[in-house]
Amino acid sequence: MEKYVCVHGHFYQPPRENAWLEDVEMQDSAYPYHDWNARITEECYRQNAASRILGPDRKIVDITSNYERISFDFGPTLLYWLESHAPDVYEGILEADKKSRARFSGHGCALAQVYGHMILPLCNTRDKHTQVIWGIQDFKRRFQRAPEGMWLPETAADLPSLEVLAEHGIKFTILAPRQAKRVRKIGGRRWRDVNESHVDTTIPYVCNLPSGRQIALFFYNGPPSHDIAYGGLLHSGENFAARLMDAFPKDGSASRLVHVATDGESFGHHHRHGDMALAYCLHQIETNNLAKITVYGEYLEKFPPDHEAEIWENSSWSCAHGVERWKGNCGCAADHANSGKQQWRAPLRQALDWIRDKQIGVYEERMSKYHSDPWRLRDEYIHVVNDRSPENVEEFISKSTGRVLDLGDKITFLKLLEMQRNAMLMYTSCGWFFDNIAGIETIQVMQYAARSMQLCQEVQDWDLVPEFKGMLESAPANVRPFVNGREVYEAYVEPARIDLNRVGAHVALSSIFEEPAEGMMEVYCYSATMEDCERTEAGVQVLMSGRVTIRSNITFERHAADLIVFYLGDHNLFAAVRARMDDDEFRRVREELIQAFRRGDSNEVMRLMNVAFGGKNYSLSHLFKDQQRQVLNDLLESTWEEIENSFRHIYEHNYAIMQMICNMNMPLPKALSAPAEFVLNEDLCAEIQAEEIDVKRLRNLSGEAERFSLSLDTERLSFEGSHRINDLMDQLADAPEDVELLCSIEESLEILRLLTNTLDLQNAQNVFFSIAKEKWRQMKRRAAAGDEDAAKWVEHFGNLAHHLGLAIP
Repeated sequence: MEKYVCVHGHFYQPPRENAWLEDVEMQDSAYPYHDWNARITEECYRQNAASRILGPDRKIVDITSNYERISFDFGPTLLYWLESHAPDVYEGILEADKKSRARFSGHGCALAQVYGHMILPLCNTRDKHTQVIWGIQDFKRRFQRAPEGMWLPETAADLPSLEVLAEHGIKFTILAPRQAKRVRKIGGRRWRDVNESHVDTTIPYVCNLPSGRQIALFFYNGPPSHDIAYGGLLHSGENFAARLMDAFPKDGSASRLVHVATDGESFGHHHRHGDMALAYCLHQIETNNLAKITVYGEYLEKFPPDHEAEIWENSSWSCAHGVERWKGNCGCAADHANSGKQQWRAPLRQALDWIRDKQIGVYEERMSKYHSDPWRLRDEYIHVVNDRSPENVEEFISKSTGRVLDLGDKITFLKLLEMQRNAMLMYTSCGWFFDNIAGIETIQVMQYAARSMQLCQEVQDWDLVPEFKGMLESAPANVRPFVNGREVYEAYVEPARIDLNRVGAHVALSSIFEEPAEGMMEVYCYSATMEDCERTEAGVQVLMSGRVTIRSNITFERHAADLIVFYLGDHNLFAAVRARMDDDEFRRVREELIQAFRRGDSNEVMRLMNVAFGGKNYSLSHLFKDQQRQVLNDLLESTWEEIENSFRHIYEHNYAIMQMICNMNMPLPKALSAPAEFVLNEDLCAEIQAEEIDVKRLRNLSGEAERFSLSLDTERLSFEGSHRINDLMDQLADAPEDVELLCSIEESLEILRLLTNTLDLQNAQNVFFSIAKEKWRQMKRRAAAGDEDAAKWVEHFGNLAHHLGLAIP
């Protein structure tokens, strides 16, 4: 029997971008990282681009890219984020697909993915087509080839969805074994009913579609796939390999494929070092010739299906009830304790369906003015989504309309397409997958709904929000303090809503803390041009006035505004923004405000702001989240210093009594341990971040924490320590023979290992391997010839290998 093995990783994160800013804002739950995309990139996506293989002594003997040897798909919206925020990881993924073609007979390891992770069986026909087309076009742009296979979100399938895949040239997809209904030999008469326990997953099947088209289906092996995610199979790469080999049939001589599929985040994010288990599994299989590693496209070419299959309609891999998880209270829940408490799912989907259907007529009627086939135009809009440069957008508009549009028509044209884009993003599957209507994933899809409704109102003057919120009243909340979905929407979505005036307010509020530079500045997906700025100060108080022009880089909409900012000190910050006045009126208002400010008449300043700017005021809470956090930290800097000084006073003046308590084997009272923990954590982080690490002081601080049995912020220390070591190793890459630097890294690593055992040393290990391959033998020869500096280098380089857990190649 010819044995083949394929591991498929479905790499995906729900879109996390603010629907108005087109970028991911700070997410506190991802601490110490900026957001969950950043955190999971470091824990998983980067790890799999350079995964470690351990030798018998548990030392790293090789570094390899898992992406080159597995089948994988990446969410297009995730790749969009990686392209700008982690370009080295992004390029590593694309390069892996290129290299895999040489390994797998010309077949790349990457599969396409339906663009917005919508559950296709629950989509209308137009959305099915657009989502598949966008997924294919996005794949072609990035991987520079057409995709052979496509991943269906949650493997949710029905015949109409498979028809759309086949119509657009997709050769195969991957499904769960429970989605197989019955099978038979091609040309045979009798069907055989199957279930997830009895379908033969070691062969591909053809699915004959009602249109006469065909698509190949691979039903992955269920038990090992489940155990990768939930059964601890990634605790050992050797066991992982053995489990895959045990899955081959015990008899027969025909070629067979054992293949598994799981969320790619299992390999590093959900399971720490899961990427290493995967790397070792593949290494074990290849080096021992247990089977041939392959990908689906290669296997399909070598062994075309000789069986056909029918599927269960509306089935998926993560809902035993089909696709009910994304439209009803079927009992599926992330936390089994919450099973049956998702009555909110159906009303939410019904409300979004209502928005979608109301906007169809608007889109068709208004867009037909510009294009004879509005839906084909939407299919082509992916070329703008992936390239927002003004030149590309202008070219798309002129080619699509066949004429030159004035600015107003361009804005309407783009708003209609953006309305449709957001109306698809609001169906991202994660909005229903989890248990809580107030969860960040569900709030995200409601943000997209809000943005879509806002655009609809701007082009059609239809306000859909009141009726939509009324529908959300039927979606019961299952978390306090909310009663229903309307309250969640009003608490989290409405405050995030942005218009161009709000962007102007952000620019105005920010200008108090950053000297406003006249000229153009970028504010997320907007451009702001400041002019005629005047700043007046009196002690801590500041009055700033100016004029600003805001432009949306997405819809080309422009807004000229005048602004006033009044800062009274501390967190007392107020701004007023209104549409541009005529020049004389603006000068008059500004002069009146400055006169009142110079008199110290704060009440009059506030009154004039309200009268001249229509009573629409903004405060610190209206800053966008990242800038808001930065400003708050600046404002509270003196407060933090006071707190730290108080804690340091408690710690230092009670040090002797703390020693006495510990000597008596008594636990420290919280009133003493809390300040001590704060002080030591701050001092440790400050020392790690210092220009030159004082290893002796780091060791003393660590000893004090241990002596007093204090809890260290290991997550933050790991984050800061990892960055510091990786930075030092980058310096070593530039000066690989610097023995003093080598010793500093060695000592720093030794002490950091005592503070935390979760350092991320991937970059450091990569650099070490590169230096070792280039320098090790040369320095060994020099040391053997009597070069004392080389001998010292060899000694400390070997010590560093030990601390990094590496075997020198």
